Amino acid sequence: MSECLFCRIAAGTVPANKVDETEHVLAFRDLNPQAPSHVLLIPKQHVASAEVLGPEHAALLANLFALASRVARSEGLDGGWRLVTNVGPDAGQSVLHLHFHLLGGRRLGWPPG
Repeated sequence: MSECLFCRIAAGTVPANKVDETEHVLAFRDLNPQAPSHVLLIPKQHVASAEVLGPEHAALLANLFALASRVARSEGLDGGWRLVTNVGPDAGQSVLHLHFHLLGGRRLGWPPG
């Protein structure tokens, strides 16, 4: 999907401040951070949103969550962290490529929005 911003970031044709990656998942810093530590985690293959996830994505999601945990440790988020995904425009999904926001480094309130 050459028109997808996150696909281009995953392919390396658009620069990003990479934090970590695996064969299937990329973690990079959010350009508009909402917490001291704000990292986006995306699958390298195009998946539009959590709405389309099925059993065939189980290994991808396991890989993504494992990388999130590794990034949180490397960011020193011992006090806790939040992992959030938005589905659709009403929830604030602005890029139609599955992505999770890893937020931490400060006390996070609830409800979030």
